[in-house]
Amino acid sequence: MLIHQLLKYNSVNSINPIINQKNDVMKQQPKQLQVMCILLSAALIIASCKKEDKQVESETDSSSLTRNEKSVVNAISAISSSINLNWENRANGSTYTSSQASSDFGNVSGWQESRAYITNGKDGTNGLRITLLPNQLSGAGGMVTNVDISDGTAYELDFDVKFHSQFNFDRGGKIGFGFSVGDGNTGGDPGWDGNGGSLRLMWYSPNASGSSQPNPNRVFFQPYVYHKDQPTEFGDTYTQRYPSSGALQKGVWYHVHMYIKSNTGSSTNGRAQILINNVAILDQNIRWTTNDSKRLINNLTFHTFRGGSQDDWKTTTTDYIYYDNLVVNKIN
Repeated sequence: MLIHQLLKYNSVNSINPIINQKNDVMKQQPKQLQVMCILLSAALIIASCKKEDKQVESETDSSSLTRNEKSVVNAISAISSSINLNWENRANGSTYTSSQASSDFGNVSGWQESRAYITNGKDGTNGLRITLLPNQLSGAGGMVTNVDISDGTAYELDFDVKFHSQFNFDRGGKIGFGFSVGDGNTGGDPGWDGNGGSLRLMWYSPNASGSSQPNPNRVFFQPYVYHKDQPTEFGDTYTQRYPSSGALQKGVWYHVHMYIKSNTGSSTNGRAQILINNVAILDQNIRWTTNDSKRLINNLTFHTFRGGSQDDWKTTTTDYIYYDNLVVNKIN
């Protein structure tokens, strides 16, 4: 189907120059040689599009592509060094589709449009709502999306986030935007081999005193970081929390700022910073990698889900988290 798509939509993949060069030759060649030339041309085109093929999973036959969908193919191949999104370009009260996400973010993977919705954002503007499904963890119940960004040694981001007024905090989960370095280690794959890491955020509720159940009176944001020197196989949560006492509020907007800088060689001269409402819960030097070929920041992460992997992270409720005013910038 890919060959059919490439041949039919040559404007997207620049087929014409290759085919035209073959035509003059094929007019004077046996029929078998003509067929071989066509197959060779298609193979070369597929090889040149290898990166896109890995990252884009077609959901429709190429023969049914509309003009708008073809423009999305071009948008998907874009790799950004800056992103500025407030979703004002989208219709309030509508699904935020995979095509729209690709157009807005660039080279995005893992988008679950059935869980993404444009609704009211901060200060009466548009925003993005992500749905968390009941009795599901990780990508099965939320959003685990990665955006290919221009490789760099330093990035920063800002965004606003809010829990629905009836949100069930329960145990906790991953929330919001972050960054990955090198191999982008997550999911219980520690960065001990020196080939990658990630900077993300969690909400979490520890057990109530004398109980195995989360304490609704103590819910906070905490860092969740994979790096070369992390102490356990799961993300490093360090020691600072926001708020330092009490619980996060439902229906209230929080502002998140992150800064990340690569380290060099085996030096601990990288940097990781997370601020919530201008209060630091992480701000220190870090050794992300020891393999210099994997030291660059290469993905924006958008991970919003419950878990953990054990059943005690699950809930029976459908819940919503809201986002607005995303700004991502590469620092030169």
